[in-house]
Amino acid sequence: MVLFIVGLGLADERDITVKGLDAVKQSERVYLEAYTSLLLVPKETLEDFYGKEVIVADREMVEMEADKILDGAQQKDVSFLVVGDPFGATTHTDLEMRARSQGIPVCIIHNASIMNAVGACGLQLYRFGEAISIVFFTDTWRPDSFYDRILSNRRSGLHTLCLLDIKVKEPSLESLARGKKVYEPPRLMSINTALKQLLEVEERRREGAYEPDTVCVGVARLGSHSQRIVAGSMQELLQVDFGPPLHSLVIAGDMHPIEQEYLQQFRAGSGPDAAGTAAPAAALQQD
Repeated sequence: MVLFIVGLGLADERDITVKGLDAVKQSERVYLEAYTSLLLVPKETLEDFYGKEVIVADREMVEMEADKILDGAQQKDVSFLVVGDPFGATTHTDLEMRARSQGIPVCIIHNASIMNAVGACGLQLYRFGEAISIVFFTDTWRPDSFYDRILSNRRSGLHTLCLLDIKVKEPSLESLARGKKVYEPPRLMSINTALKQLLEVEERRREGAYEPDTVCVGVARLGSHSQRIVAGSMQELLQVDFGPPLHSLVIAGDMHPIEQEYLQQFRAGSGPDAAGTAAPAAALQQD
């Protein structure tokens, strides 16, 4: 039969497409990938809406036990649900290739993701360069490989979408060293943490990829009723409470006047419920 890889969109159970919902309803089993991104509603809400049991597929299942997902898909339809779009992570490409190698037809059903919906902040999508990921620093591991890509984007005048770390069902290093997996509590990186880490790396590298007064846009819970978009300098956004996850960050490159004008509505401190210090309009003018 068919393996459906279904994009769920950005926020809740109603963001699924009609085509995606049809696929879920006709599937024998339904899996929800739950580690590269998260919906803003629990799986029980999805089950009520779909009228189907939803099996949570963590990293271990998807990467190490993919055959469990594909088992029986030659005879029955199976749906694999992905927050955002199916091709938002390489893991999903790997699952598709595994299915095809076993002669299982695959149907991809696309949806909105942060990669295109981030245009809601007013920065034009065709002016974005390579996206980067920022992971949580530890006492002994403070990687900065993303810095070179931000520097390249900025030198080319391009914006950079920063995808922030999501840790769900991650074993602690201490437990692995003892040979027994003990999972840490879930952690989802905030815009504020990402900014602190970015500024720490700039202080260490000092190559001018960005600085405290570089214009950025913080995006929280995009696509939901409580979405928050705030524009300002890195230093200003450090003072903003963006609320619950999920968060993303854009480091602006050179901006067209229309982009600059659009960003003014999101200027830090401009709204009735805005937090942080107000930024003067000139702060959103890129040199």
